[in-house]
Amino acid sequence: MANIKSQIKRIKTNEKAQLRNKSARSAIKTAIRRFRDALAAGDQKVIADELRLASKSLDVAVTKGVIHANAAANKKSAMAKQANKAVVR
Repeated sequence: MANIKSQIKRIKTNEKAQLRNKSARSAIKTAIRRFRDALAAGDQKVIADELRLASKSLDVAVTKGVIHANAAANKKSAMAKQANKAVVR
């Protein structure tokens, strides 16, 4: 355990941020999983809705600093490609 007062405070704030980030990453994973389930089902309206929701959750995570902007862009691009491929079929 740290002896310095500011470091003790820093440890506490880091733990809070870690919990908040864990929750946000879990929400992102859930949104992406729901999108993949919609792809498997094949309903185009549901696919579009889940893509929109997953993209929104990724954007929120970027603004909160949970994930890097390029990581979110890569995930959104991959999901859009899958959605377009599903619509073509």
